[in-house]
Amino acid sequence: MNIMNKQDIINQIKAKKSFLCVGLDTDIKKIPQHLLKEEDPIFAFNKAIINATAKYAVAYKPNTAFYEVYGAKGWASLEKTISYIKENYPEMFVIADAKRGDIGNTSANYARAFFETLKADAITVAPYMGIDSVEPFLGFEDKWVILLALTSNKGSKDFQYLNADGMEMYKNVIMKSKEWADDNKMMYVVGATHPEELGEIRKMLPDHFLLVPGVGAQGGDLQAVAKYGLNSQVGLLVNSSRGIIYASNGEDFAERAAEEAMKLQKQMEAFF
Repeated sequence: MNIMNKQDIINQIKAKKSFLCVGLDTDIKKIPQHLLKEEDPIFAFNKAIINATAKYAVAYKPNTAFYEVYGAKGWASLEKTISYIKENYPEMFVIADAKRGDIGNTSANYARAFFETLKADAITVAPYMGIDSVEPFLGFEDKWVILLALTSNKGSKDFQYLNADGMEMYKNVIMKSKEWADDNKMMYVVGATHPEELGEIRKMLPDHFLLVPGVGAQGGDLQAVAKYGLNSQVGLLVNSSRGIIYASNGEDFAERAAEEAMKLQKQMEAFF
C-alpha cells in the first residue's frame, strides 16, 4: 500500500509544478450521453478524466455524495475510482470529500471505511463536535484529516464569522484544532472566495497545507489564492471540479478536461 506523507506531496508538487486537485464530483446527469451504455458509466467517466488530467494534477478529490446517492452501485464506482488511481498513478494524493464528524466509535468506523476499505489518503472532517469527533481519524499512519475551517458557500457567514472571545469562530476552530495534530497530519479547507481571510489563516498556519475549493465555477481567483496562501513549500492544494470535468459533454470530454487542467497548471507554474 502506498503511503503519502507531507514530503511525498511536496515532491509531487515540485516535480509537476502544479498544486492542482481535480474534484471528481461526477453527476450521471451531466456526463456525456455515450457513456451511459457502459456497464459503470461513472467509473468510465472518471477513468477517462483521470487519464487525461493526471500529468497536470497532484490530487483527486471525489465528493462521496455523488457516489453514495446510488447506494451500493455508487459505492462500487467510488471504490473502483480510488483503486484505479492507486494502481495507475500511485503518486497521486486521494481525498475522500466526505465531511464526516461524529463521536467515538462512529468516527472510528468512518475512518476505517475511508482509510482501510477505500484506501483514501485523506478525508474532510467537520469539527463542530470537537476533539472526540476528530481524534479517531488521526490514529492512522500517513493518513490525513482535512478540517473544515472557512468554506466558500454563502451560508458560511451564518456561523463561521460569529464572534467568540473577540475572534471569529473559524479562527477559534483553527487555534484549538492546531493542538490536536501538526502539519504532517492535518490540513484545512479554506474557500477560494475568501482570499484576504486566507492571508490571515496563512499567518495562523504557516506550515500547514490548505485545501482551497471554489476556483473556477464558484468564482474563486487563482492569482488571489496564490498571493495570500502560498508558503515556502507551496502549501496549497487548489481544487477545480466542474470547470475541468464538465468542460465538454461531448465525445471530446476528456480532451477538453485535459485542456482546462493544463491551463490551470500553466498558471500555477508561474509561482515556481
